[in-house]
Amino acid sequence: MAEKLLLSIVEMGGYPDFSGLYRCKGLHVETADSMRKAIKVLKKARPDVVVAEFNFQSDFRDRTSSLESLMATVAPMPATRVIVFYEEPQRSQLDRLLAVFDVFEALAFPIDEQRLSIVLDRALEKTA
Repeated sequence: MAEKLLLSIVEMGGYPDFSGLYRCKGLHVETADSMRKAIKVLKKARPDVVVAEFNFQSDFRDRTSSLESLMATVAPMPATRVIVFYEEPQRSQLDRLLAVFDVFEALAFPIDEQRLSIVLDRALEKTA
């Protein structure tokens, strides 16, 4: 069985590095520090799971964040599960994105590692 791929997109950070947890789940981890780099990875590989941050950007006229570009790239990949980390005060902006794109799970900061582990297990079941 081929090793499953997780794409971790850490633009802002400021939370624990979960790559050890990802590897414990048997995932090969690719990391990108910008959506532009993440989209390049997506065009070469179809990850089983993507973990990304929602960072509301009020200066965008037609979008809430660069996460929308990523979601548009992932849209034709129905087996890819997207997990989004977000700040609770930005929930209403995230809801605008969720009205358009399917996200497997959205987790508010601070991220609970045990909860993330459970969500990953569910995501991996769906990709099996």
